[in-house]
Amino acid sequence: MSDYKSIDQRRTANPGDRIADEKQTIEEKAKQLAVDSPDITGDHIQVPTYFIVEDEEGNQEALHHVKDAEEISDVIRQARTDDEGNRQWW
Repeated sequence: MSDYKSIDQRRTANPGDRIADEKQTIEEKAKQLAVDSPDITGDHIQVPTYFIVEDEEGNQEALHHVKDAEEISDVIRQARTDDEGNRQWW
């Protein structure tokens, strides 16, 4: 019988999804890739582990592509609105 409690709870299917135990700078996080491989069509796909966003005061923040997915979606929605808050479709 396996000892479930001894299993590393931070395991993921994709090693690029892991969040480092040690503190990383924004620059280090910006270089980290979650996916860096060819897809089924042969195209080479790169997906960043962190998306670097800037708030209204100019402060940068690294959002993890899995853990912070909802906040990343919020940032994208904000980017698609004009100054009056109207959604812009391209």
